[in-house]
Amino acid sequence: MTTSALDETRSDERQEAAGLIGAGRAFSVLLVVCGALGLLASWVITIDKFELLKNPNFVPGCSLNPIISCGNIMKSAQAAVFGFPNPMIGLVAYPVMMCVGMGVLAGARYRPWFWLGLQAGTLFGVGFVTWLQYESLYSIGSLCLWCSLAWAVTIAAFWYTAVHNIKHRVIPVPAGVRRAVLEFHWAVPVLWYGVIVMLILTRWWSYWSTLL
Repeated sequence: MTTSALDETRSDERQEAAGLIGAGRAFSVLLVVCGALGLLASWVITIDKFELLKNPNFVPGCSLNPIISCGNIMKSAQAAVFGFPNPMIGLVAYPVMMCVGMGVLAGARYRPWFWLGLQAGTLFGVGFVTWLQYESLYSIGSLCLWCSLAWAVTIAAFWYTAVHNIKHRVIPVPAGVRRAVLEFHWAVPVLWYGVIVMLILTRWWSYWSTLL
């Protein structure tokens, strides 16, 4: 006996009425992909950091030129804000993100407080990477490609967790705002990434222009 789309919709509505909220396949896959990419970036940065601690002359593979220089980032005070290498946070946080995504793909449903917890975690993450972006551009004066990957996936995870929570009314907003968020959900990350790219271009335009 097959289950129709209407039956599945009614099942979802009953679960939400009972206080259990799932997620769409696209959002679930996004969490898994963002978590996997963030974990990869954190792992590579952590390995390179350990190599740098063993050998101060070690040059990470992503140190390509005076601007894109992971080594400069890793040697900075900002690279260990809490007394240990920052990517160790990612080694814990990104697998959690992956597990949430895989759980929902497998049919898991969670209560609103769980989704608010995920929102709080991604909010901390996006706040932290935003500060690191500022420090990287205007204090350290270098970029790390693996760090940039972690920035990108953290922003995506934060925003689409917010979209999910607004869609399911976990985060209450006016009806007009909710409609705008759901219809133009792509606009915020496009603008966000665009601003970061423009800041990078303008910060080192004198160098980039020599490559043209």
